[in-house]
Amino acid sequence: MSALSVENNSVSLGLPHVPRVRRTREEVEVAAPVLGEKKVLLAAPRGYCAGVDRAVIAVEKALEHYGAPVYVRKQIVHNRHVVETLEAQGAIFVDDVDEVPEGSVTVFSAHGVSPAVVNSAAERQLNTIDATCPLVNKVHREAVRFAKQDYDILLIGHTGHEEVEGTAGEAPEHIQIVNSPDEVDQVTVRDPEKVVWLSQTTLSVDETLETVERLKERFPSLQNPPSDDICYATSNRQGAIKEIAPNADLVIVVGSTNSSNSVRLKEVALEHGAKQAYLVDFAHEVDEAWFEGVATVGVTSGASVPDVLVQDVLRLLSDYGYSSVEEVETAKEDILFSLPKELRSALKGTEAEGRQLGGRGSKPTR
Repeated sequence: MSALSVENNSVSLGLPHVPRVRRTREEVEVAAPVLGEKKVLLAAPRGYCAGVDRAVIAVEKALEHYGAPVYVRKQIVHNRHVVETLEAQGAIFVDDVDEVPEGSVTVFSAHGVSPAVVNSAAERQLNTIDATCPLVNKVHREAVRFAKQDYDILLIGHTGHEEVEGTAGEAPEHIQIVNSPDEVDQVTVRDPEKVVWLSQTTLSVDETLETVERLKERFPSLQNPPSDDICYATSNRQGAIKEIAPNADLVIVVGSTNSSNSVRLKEVALEHGAKQAYLVDFAHEVDEAWFEGVATVGVTSGASVPDVLVQDVLRLLSDYGYSSVEEVETAKEDILFSLPKELRSALKGTEAEGRQLGGRGSKPTR
């Protein structure tokens, strides 16, 4: 008797998945003829950023060196394909460190953790590898520094996101989370002369600036962080889709729904002129009905998305006549981040020591 399970509010009987039968290219074109040449505008930069590449490599290297299982607190990055691939190699993803057997190898995700999580891991004598993105760590250090100076810190970000939880945990008595410009009126501070803002690194550049402007109207002495907290990869990917969107009848963003930067790419595309935009994890989720009457398709992907998933989408588009691909490059990326220090130390002197760097990226040119 096959196993019965309930997933995503639907019942699975353990039967093999039957792919949806797609309409042919000819059927789609008959339904809504396309005026003009079919083409794809492919965003560059797109996909993996330096911090994501570093975190994924860290889990892979840990599995190679220590063997399975290697535990990972939360999703290492917000992408279904990456998580499922690492699970197949022996990674076990958990919600918190109290689910990890004492003494086990445990990786902290790219989004970072609070000091409370670090302390809990130490109490369980876990062998931890901190794969927090260096750009997130920078925000953590800023929070600690301003808290020591007794500032009220206004953290612009999404309540419940792992990165925001980690940053807020650095100075919980000093930090207030501001989710959007609409929440600015509810903010209260002890001393309007000692207020600073920080932000979640994966936010929309435009929305963050709008929130900051509203905060400055209320608190004219509001201090800016010493450097831009918005991740270079978030800025670059939003910049590329802004360039493409006005010329796109359709934009396809490859990324997961729990990825903040991927969701924002879809929203940015619509805000800047795309006639329609959709977010998909995989090419098979693309609905060919979206192609009806569409001449130009924009394609991009979130910062936690491997390029193999984008190539699958491009192959599907080619099957429907979108074989002409023009890459629209708005920034070059060339940053490399060292692997976590715990892993570098463990790999020292081994054959696996060679790849000590992960990821590519550059700060936005603006």
